[in-house]
Amino acid sequence: MKKGEKKMATITHKEVKLAYDDQGAGKPTFVFVHGWTCNRSFFAPQAAHFARQHRVVSVDLRGHGESDKPQGPYPITAYADDIAYIIDYLDLGKVVAVGHSMGGTAALQLAAAYPDRVAAIVMVDETPFISPSELLKGLEAMVAAIEAGNQEPRQQFIQQMFLPTSDRKLVEDVTAVMMTAPSHVAASALREILEFDSQSVATQCKVPALHLATSPLSTPPHLMSQWLPTVVNGWTVGAGHFSQLEVPDQVNAMIEGFMRHYV
Repeated sequence: MKKGEKKMATITHKEVKLAYDDQGAGKPTFVFVHGWTCNRSFFAPQAAHFARQHRVVSVDLRGHGESDKPQGPYPITAYADDIAYIIDYLDLGKVVAVGHSMGGTAALQLAAAYPDRVAAIVMVDETPFISPSELLKGLEAMVAAIEAGNQEPRQQFIQQMFLPTSDRKLVEDVTAVMMTAPSHVAASALREILEFDSQSVATQCKVPALHLATSPLSTPPHLMSQWLPTVVNGWTVGAGHFSQLEVPDQVNAMIEGFMRHYV
C-alpha cells in the first residue's frame, strides 16, 4: 500500500460484516480499537500520526460504525476473535493493538487469547478492572433504562466522561456519535463489560503493555501493576476519558516512548 493512502474495506467473519480502514506501511502494524458505542474515527489522530511509518488498521467493532449490528450478545471475546481474524486475513504479523476503554479490554483479551498475533498492547483509559458497587449499580440501571427506551441516562453518562474544561464542540460531537449506536448494541455491550473478568485475563497477558490513565482516575496505577505485571503506566494531563481526542500529542508521544523502550 502506498504511503499515505487510506482504504476503507470490509471483511465478513461468522456472518458479520466488519468495516475497517487500512493505511500506511511499515512494521509492526498498529491495530486501533475504539470503545463502547464509538467507531474507528475515535482514533483518527493516532492513525494519521502512526501511518507515517507503520501500517495502520482501524476497526469498527461488530455493532459499531459501519459494521453489521445483529441482534444477540456482544461479548469482549467476540471482539477479540474478530480482530484476530482480521490480523490473519490481512497477514499483519504480530501487531501493536491499541484500544480505548472497552477497546482496551478487547486488546487485553486479544493478547491473552492470541499471543502469537500480538507484539504489545496499549490501553487508553481501559474499562476499570474493578468498580465501586455504587458505580456498578448505576451502570446496571443504565442498561435497564436503555433496554426500556430511556436514553437520557446514557447521554448523561457519556457527557460525564469529560472534564468541565473540555471543548464543548468535542463533547457534542462525541455524544452525537455514541448516541447513534443501536439500543440493543449499547445495552448488550455494556452488560458484557460489567461481566468480563479483566483481572483474570490480565494474568494471562504476557506481552508488553501500556496503560494511559486519565482524569478522573478509574484504575489506580499501583493496582494495574498488581494485576498486569507487564504494564507500563502513563497518565495524561488535561483530558477526560477521551484523551486520544483531547490531547492526541500526549498520547502519541507516550505510545512512541513505550515502543522505543519496551517493544
